[in-house]
Amino acid sequence: MFDQLSERLQSTLSDVRKRGKLTEDDVDKAMREIRLALLEADVNFKVVKSFTTKVKERCLGADVLGSLNPGQQVVKIVNEELTELMGGAGRDLVFSQKGITVILMAGLQGSGKTTATAKLAMLLKKEGRNVALAACDVYRPAAIKQLETVGKRAGAVVYQQGADADPVEIAAWALDKAKEEGRDVLIIDTAGRLHVDADLMDELARIRKRTRPHNVLLVVDAMTGQDAVGVAESFSEAAEFDGVIISKLDGDARGGAALSVKAVTGKPILFASTGEKLEDFDRFHPDRMAGRILGMGDVLSLIEKAEAQVSEDEAEELQRKMANEQFTLEDFLKQMRQVRKMGPIGNLMGMMPGMGAMKQLKDVDVDEGELDRVEAIILSMTPEERAFPELIKGSRRRRIAEGSGTKIQQVNNLVKQFDQMRRLMKQMATGNMPDPQQLARMTGKVQRPKVRRR
Repeated sequence: MFDQLSERLQSTLSDVRKRGKLTEDDVDKAMREIRLALLEADVNFKVVKSFTTKVKERCLGADVLGSLNPGQQVVKIVNEELTELMGGAGRDLVFSQKGITVILMAGLQGSGKTTATAKLAMLLKKEGRNVALAACDVYRPAAIKQLETVGKRAGAVVYQQGADADPVEIAAWALDKAKEEGRDVLIIDTAGRLHVDADLMDELARIRKRTRPHNVLLVVDAMTGQDAVGVAESFSEAAEFDGVIISKLDGDARGGAALSVKAVTGKPILFASTGEKLEDFDRFHPDRMAGRILGMGDVLSLIEKAEAQVSEDEAEELQRKMANEQFTLEDFLKQMRQVRKMGPIGNLMGMMPGMGAMKQLKDVDVDEGELDRVEAIILSMTPEERAFPELIKGSRRRRIAEGSGTKIQQVNNLVKQFDQMRRLMKQMATGNMPDPQQLARMTGKVQRPKVRRR
């Protein structure tokens, strides 16, 4: 997400950083580049104009042009204004102090609303809340079945009365049932349309009146760019909502919707869907997202994801094994599974500060299917082979390849790369950080310099 925008902004700000002193012409040139980058990212043109005007005014202040390091000051200003553009301080849901909390989901058909409902349910379940879902989309074929399927995977009970019942009555009945069963949260999945229309808004208003939700969330598809902002604006005018869920953010290289929706509607983005799995769903933090766009990383989110998977004792034990070269393929398999639970590998790499500047790793495409093959190879090994990979030779490699449905060469590559990784891990555990060339060699993506023949 934001790949093109991030690259353009980082390149522009890198040029600004290199200058010892900044002139008004330098600022004007940087603003032109930032304006083009935002427009190409499909950010609303009015938002772009307002954003660049604010940044320019602050950059031309005496505290920037007269500072010892004006380039860093400009980066700081852009970061602060990007954060403000996306909503400033992060916002959260409103929860009832006593009794059940009701969340009403709205959005157009195809926006990913039903999936977002299940993702939100799973997130709240992980926080210890007892969640139920109400199936009120009676118009879209198989919508109820879809909610039942994803709801079960999320660990939430689904209330439904079939496709012939009135959605308003279903919502009211589901609320009564959730109260009787002592649920903490009821999420109501409403029907969408192909476009904003009077029937959609009327039904939404009637459900809202009967259930009195604490939160009304609008799901918008990030891949529709400015259309998503237009939808949000229409819903804002016709039916009040409290916050936005951006879906399919992982598939949008531009990100204009996420950068425009708060400025246009005044409603904050509360959550973002960043992958296909139900786990790929996070609270939206404007300050962290601004840092990722500008190549500063998102260490806080990375730490939160890691803490959710690895306990402090496990981390200390892992550190000890790495330092003493006792890290085994069994440990590697466990760590790989934990990392994959944190979300798509590409998203995790984007959270690491400076990753965008590492040319060797920038274009690395992590194949999730390859990770499945690695897991199959390790599972085909004996416990002894996982503990001592140096034993894997000849007939053992052939047996492992046949057992995992892979080729002997793939087994050879895994054993070789694991040995390299174990040595690098020891360096990292003992405080000797490997340089980017070493890390790139681990990925197998290093481009050898071409030798020009005379």
